[in-house]
Amino acid sequence: MTEKHPASKDKHHPIGDNFAPYDEPQWGSDVMVDVLRGLGLRYVALNPGSSFRGLHDSLVNYGGDAITMIECPHEKIAVALAHGYAKATGEPMAVILHDLVGLLQGTMGVYYSYIDRSPVLVLGGSGPAEHDRRRPNIDWIHSANVQGEAVRAYTKWDHEPRSLPSVQTVLARAYRIAMEEPRGPVYIALDAGLQESPVTEPVPLEDLPRLATVPSRLAPEPAALRELAERLCAAQRPVIVPAYAGRDPQSFHTLVELAELVGIGVVETHWRLNFPNRHPLNVTGSPVIEDADCVLFVDVKDMGKPTQKLESTTRSITSRLAPGATVLDIGFNDVGISSWSEDYAELLPTDLQVTADTAVALPLLLEECRRIVAGDDPARQARREEWKADLALRHDEVWAGWRKKAEEVHDSVPVSTARLAAEVWEVVQEHDWVLTAGTAAEWALRTWDFDAPHRHPGKQLGTATQIGISLGVALAHKGTGRLVVDLQPDGDLMFDAGALWVASRYELPLLVVMFNNRAYYNDWEHQERLARQRGTPVARAHIGMAIDTPAPDFAALATSFGWWAEGPIEDPDDIQAAVRRAAEHVQRTGTPALVDVVCQPK
Repeated sequence: MTEKHPASKDKHHPIGDNFAPYDEPQWGSDVMVDVLRGLGLRYVALNPGSSFRGLHDSLVNYGGDAITMIECPHEKIAVALAHGYAKATGEPMAVILHDLVGLLQGTMGVYYSYIDRSPVLVLGGSGPAEHDRRRPNIDWIHSANVQGEAVRAYTKWDHEPRSLPSVQTVLARAYRIAMEEPRGPVYIALDAGLQESPVTEPVPLEDLPRLATVPSRLAPEPAALRELAERLCAAQRPVIVPAYAGRDPQSFHTLVELAELVGIGVVETHWRLNFPNRHPLNVTGSPVIEDADCVLFVDVKDMGKPTQKLESTTRSITSRLAPGATVLDIGFNDVGISSWSEDYAELLPTDLQVTADTAVALPLLLEECRRIVAGDDPARQARREEWKADLALRHDEVWAGWRKKAEEVHDSVPVSTARLAAEVWEVVQEHDWVLTAGTAAEWALRTWDFDAPHRHPGKQLGTATQIGISLGVALAHKGTGRLVVDLQPDGDLMFDAGALWVASRYELPLLVVMFNNRAYYNDWEHQERLARQRGTPVARAHIGMAIDTPAPDFAALATSFGWWAEGPIEDPDDIQAAVRRAAEHVQRTGTPALVDVVCQPK
């Protein structure tokens, strides 16, 4: 997440004091544009559709260039772009989906933004609700009784205003709900008849700034926070596991202060960038969880993954937590929990949970810990320093192990993932850079220097999420001079190849380096495990998994959409020069470039 997007408004008051509607709206959709503009929205992504033709016309002609329209070749790409933009800026984008069928096309994007806590204002055309205004057949088969039902299980709220005066209150509430933590997408259906009806009476909007003001954040109970600080500071071998705390850029720095003050190891989850990867107290990748006598989860939904061992073939799980270890937690806990999606994961026993927004709670926790540490006796101070020294050794051992592993595969052909990340880093480190979503099987996290909160908005959420999110991250950083880098898997791009057109059309400063293993290898690996367990031929595990014969020519594909492109590259010695040429193109022109590198599976 960037420290502050250049065009961001105050978080709790998005509109400002100078908002005023345009003169004399003639159509219902003109009023809708006034409200959207009043909410401070800079962009709207869409794939065109007749159910919002009125709103489309008003955005283009009544609203002029107040809200920039981003045309996308698929609804899921439109939502994913807004998802990535929100992750990178902390500010929402609008998306418009064509009635029921467009909404259904975009559902995967909506679901991913929901589980990733990204505020997206999803709008849709509907109806017309007045049946006598519907076109035969088409308006009927594209309409639903309560259209928001299609996404109700994975949006924070949905609604459909029934009158023009209610548009501002419904959209203002939608904005507030999307932006209140924990954040997420909302869906508002805008009736086509309402869009296309003439304005017969004025619709006052003077209350919009106050209606759309986002309430203050959720603060911790003081006594509970004090107890948590005392338990944390009393521990001899404490460890922090952060997840979404890094959505607030300041938390990146606060966690460093807290870890250094108390002497705490940090195990990253990478859902957001929470802590510098090269800091000596970052012990991600080590077995430190097994040795910790206290584990503090910071804004974590899934406590199991970082604290459990998984035997993938048998699906057997064992805890890595030491017997008797104190388990502390600070975050949203059950606030906003879904009754449908089980993204909250397994419920683990905890000794103390504090419900709060970590953007508020972490600075308060730091102050409590400063008070406690100030009273340390010399013996306690010495134990803290010993644990910090132990953690630094563990950090160095992990990084030495990664370097050794990378050296062993340095000259591999196809290119090893470790070599790919290292060669790209040689170029990237010369710039003020941002990594979008993918980490090349985590090798970027083991090679690059993530030294500032804007470096990485958080990892991708699986296949068919990365290129769309990367577009939004690139849009967020357009005009900043930063080099936005996407380590792009081939399987992911095959889902949404049309996304390349968006980057070219809107001149997004995006450097894509293909992590091209010509396979859906994550699933291929599962089939190999089952083959070994069941005694079936491992050599047949590739069936239904390979992206080969023919192998897609991603450079040719990108070129066809107007990109600068090069590849496929198979010689590892050729990677760095090609990436440097591509980076120079992006920096010089502000337009996208792609380098296709054929890689090992992982």
